Amino acid sequence: MTDQPRRAADILARRLYDAGCRHAFGMPGGEVLTLVDALERAGIRFVLCKHENAAGFMAEGVHHRDGAPAILVGTLGPGLLNGINVVANAQQDRVPLIVLSGCVDEAEALSYTHQVLDHQAVMRPITKATFRMSAEGAGVLADKAVAIAMSPRQGPVHIDVPISVAEAPGAVLPAPGRGRVAAVAPHGADLARAQAWLGEAERPLAVVGLDVLRDGSGQILRAFLEHFGIPFVTTYKAKGVLPEDHPLCLGAAGLSPLADCHLLPLVREADLVLGIGYDPIEMRTGWRHAWEADRQRVIDIVAEPNTHDMHYATLEIVADTGAALEALAQGVPARPRWPGGQPEATRATLSAAFPATEPWGPAGVIAEARAVLPAETLASADSGAHRILLSQMWRCDEPKGLVQSSGLCTMGCAVPLAIGMALAEPERPVVSFSGDAGFLMVAGELATAKELGVRPIFVVFVDASLALIELKQRQRQMPNRGVDFAQHDFVAMGRAFGGEGVTVTSRAELRAALEAAMVAESFTVIAATIGREAYDGRI
Repeated sequence: MTDQPRRAADILARRLYDAGCRHAFGMPGGEVLTLVDALERAGIRFVLCKHENAAGFMAEGVHHRDGAPAILVGTLGPGLLNGINVVANAQQDRVPLIVLSGCVDEAEALSYTHQVLDHQAVMRPITKATFRMSAEGAGVLADKAVAIAMSPRQGPVHIDVPISVAEAPGAVLPAPGRGRVAAVAPHGADLARAQAWLGEAERPLAVVGLDVLRDGSGQILRAFLEHFGIPFVTTYKAKGVLPEDHPLCLGAAGLSPLADCHLLPLVREADLVLGIGYDPIEMRTGWRHAWEADRQRVIDIVAEPNTHDMHYATLEIVADTGAALEALAQGVPARPRWPGGQPEATRATLSAAFPATEPWGPAGVIAEARAVLPAETLASADSGAHRILLSQMWRCDEPKGLVQSSGLCTMGCAVPLAIGMALAEPERPVVSFSGDAGFLMVAGELATAKELGVRPIFVVFVDASLALIELKQRQRQMPNRGVDFAQHDFVAMGRAFGGEGVTVTSRAELRAALEAAMVAESFTVIAATIGREAYDGRI
């Protein structure tokens, strides 16, 4: 890391380093060479990827492990536009992604049109903010971008860097010394009202979401739920905020109709629903108005006021989740809850609905992987039918033990997410689960895994079909069109890019493959061949 930044790009990079960033991902063009050089000089490793969309997901994977803002670098025009999907994903999945792009200088753009377009106009609808950097304001802009990206709810921020500005001498200003944001707690009549409802409730239920992880209030949440004996459901992003074998945990919800048919009746039996950091952007239509605020008491503790109208609350508290729970608990005695034992019965029916005993098939693959891989294994899931099943069956003992695209639900994310997590924590086992179509989207990033020397295990569910879409097609009694494709040799792909590869057709073969993959010197692609229509009745 250089001692004295001189170029505007150096100042920008140094401030990002000071924010905790240690990796950036992308594919350079001539317009961002100075940015890449500045990042490296500042101590931020630039990782060359094969596609900008995958680069953004690798950056997100690192963020989930180190907590710092993720960095995506895209060059002028097609480079930045290749990352549109992952930027929109960062907005919907609440990922603090700093998007750096190069652009033609303003005066030159007046008479030069090749690859020139308005990056900010493209980025504005899918980011929290977009800026064009000046040499004089590089440091302030970097601090502003980090603050906006990291503030609730987190999301992407774009910085367009003109070529001459990156090279221009920058003003070295002292760091602004941004103060700590104080945690806000409810008070007064609203707090008294919420405490009275909590004290009176016989059948309280909590729905826990991503804001809890952002606020770092997991321990307070655990103490609150255990003290009052409140059963809880999490969104997929909040999986593992309490270990999922906890007796009060009813698992993650929001995507599986099979799970919802057991969970939603319990939600409607509750006489108090507590939305604790609950962001409904993860939930599908079955959770729209999942409770009735005119009949049930509903308290929402959230980072932002409700403008989504996915549900309504009797009392909405915009506050830090930990501070709000501590205030709410003061002076309220614990008492027996759910005298009819309905949460325990629901937990049992959910377990029976997603059994781990299937001899083979997608559930058998998931159950065997969870049984063989160590508890500390980090996992990623792509979008598709397998993700619905995996999200119900994969037990998490820590937050972000399973990461996925749950707001945008985009395909092609699992492989690069796993590479990013493995780069950030190389000592931990990492596994990704992809459908064969999603894996084909990003197979070239196996080369990136090899070049980085990381060793994720890439499990591919092979049925030569867009299984979830094909299932919906059959449910609507439509002919099979546009959802099937050829069988491909995924084992050969793994080996071609320098890794290991194996095809498995039974739990015994999968167990052996996983055990070998954990001690392999490179990554491993495991192609798990499953039958067509294998998800029927399972999700």
